[in-house]
Amino acid sequence: MDLSPGQRRAVFALVVIVLAALGYYLIVPALRHSGGQARAATSAAPASATPAASAPVPAVTAPATAAGSVNIYSWLPFTQQDLAAAASVAARFSVDYNTFTYTESASAYTSGMGGLITGQLASTLQAAYQTPGVAKLRTSQKQVSTGTAAISSLRAFGSGSLTFVVNAGQRLVTSNGTTNGSTQYAVTVTGSGTSWQVNDIELASAGNE
Repeated sequence: MDLSPGQRRAVFALVVIVLAALGYYLIVPALRHSGGQARAATSAAPASATPAASAPVPAVTAPATAAGSVNIYSWLPFTQQDLAAAASVAARFSVDYNTFTYTESASAYTSGMGGLITGQLASTLQAAYQTPGVAKLRTSQKQVSTGTAAISSLRAFGSGSLTFVVNAGQRLVTSNGTTNGSTQYAVTVTGSGTSWQVNDIELASAGNE
């Protein structure tokens, strides 16, 4: 049945009144009850009593070592020794990456890296080393480069892969003089335990999103 505008307003007003009465019925007795408890507690307390301290909030705990410090390696897919071994490989490779002389061949350049790199990366580095323009400039300037490296951070990791951000320094001596520079690389190593090899290197900025 359709209601006239006046009837709809009357029904709406009735609903509001019913809800208000229901709210009063449910809320006021509870307030009176809690208020009575508060007054009873206040009257029973000595005048000199100090405010009671609030109950402490239970602390969230994390896995800890016997000494009580958090053992973050219990959350990771590698041990502290694994991480140290992988970082050492990444740093040593970064030193070798910037260490070369104009008198050596591409194969000699990568052979100095020994077992630090995968076969695929060795092929990639050799191809880059003997790129005509790069090789010609290296020979014409009689370039001799010495590398240094320092791990900056751990960017990413998985069960068998870790990517380090490395600050790779280079001291380059040429027929035009000597220059010093530094570049950040993202160096990825794969393996496990104490056996790791570098399988990728790129500019650290290339990996930023």
